[in-house]
Amino acid sequence: MAAPRFVALGDSLTEGLGDPVAGGGWRGWAALLADAVGERTGDLELVNLARSGALAGDVAERQLPAARALAPRLVSLVVGANDTLRAAFTIERVAAALDHAHGALSADGAVVLTACLPDPGRMLGLPGPLARPLARRMRAVNTVVHAVSARYGGVHLHLADHSWVADRASWSVDRLHPSERGHRLLARGFHAALVERGLAAGPPPALDLDGPPPTRTGSAVWMATRGTRWVADRCTDLLPGLLALAVQECRYGLAGSGRLLDAAADRATRTALAALADPKGAATMAG
Repeated sequence: MAAPRFVALGDSLTEGLGDPVAGGGWRGWAALLADAVGERTGDLELVNLARSGALAGDVAERQLPAARALAPRLVSLVVGANDTLRAAFTIERVAAALDHAHGALSADGAVVLTACLPDPGRMLGLPGPLARPLARRMRAVNTVVHAVSARYGGVHLHLADHSWVADRASWSVDRLHPSERGHRLLARGFHAALVERGLAAGPPPALDLDGPPPTRTGSAVWMATRGTRWVADRCTDLLPGLLALAVQECRYGLAGSGRLLDAAADRATRTALAALADPKGAATMAG
C-alpha cells in the first residue's frame, strides 16, 4: 500500500532555498516536516512542486492541477511574497488565487497548511520610504491568507509573529530565505500545529544543523557583491513603481497623513475578502 502524500506548493521558500544538501540542490522545511509527521521516516511521501519565483496565480494555475492529480492527504500552500515584489500587484488577484487553490484542495479532502510571512522590505533592511509600501502589501497578503485558511479550516502558522524570525541566524545570506536553522524551525512550527490537531505522530524535526550557520561577514559580502543584483533581477518591473511609491510615502509622511495610505490598503483588502463571498466576483478577479 502506497504511503499517503504530502504535496508542497509555493515558491523558493518551500522549494528549500537556504538549506542546501551535499551534491547540490535543496532540502527545506517541507522535507524536514514530511519525515516527522509519521511514526517512521517514509510514512509520508513528499512531492515538492514549489518553484522559485512563483506567484499566487502560478500556484493556482500550474501547481494546483498537478497537486490534485496526486490525491494528497496533506498540502502546503505558502506563497505571496513574490507577488508583493511585482509592479502589477493587486491584493484582489492574490486573494482570488489563494481562495481558489485552498478551496479546491479542501474540497478534495486534503489538510492545507498556510503561513503568514515576514515582509521582504524589513528582511532586506530597506529604508523606510521603500520598506513601508512593501510592508503594506505583505500585511494585505497575510490578512488574506489568514482569512482564507480560517474559511476552509486549514492549519495556519503565524510565521511572521514567531520570535525566531528576528534572529539573524535563522536566515541565509540573502536575508529572504531561511537558513538551515530557519527551515528546521519552520518545520517544527508546522509540526506543532499538526500535533495540536492530532495530525502528526512523530517527534519534531531536530534542531541539530548539518552545515555551518551563516555569518555576518558572509551576509555583508553577499549584499555587496551579489545582493543588489539579486534584488534587481527579481523586481526589475517593480523598481520604477517602488520609487514612485517611496516618493508618495515621503510626501504623505511630510504632510502627516501616512495613515491615509494604510487606510486605502486596508479598504482594498476588505474589498478583496468581501469578493470571495461572491463566487462570480472572485471568478472575475481571477480571470
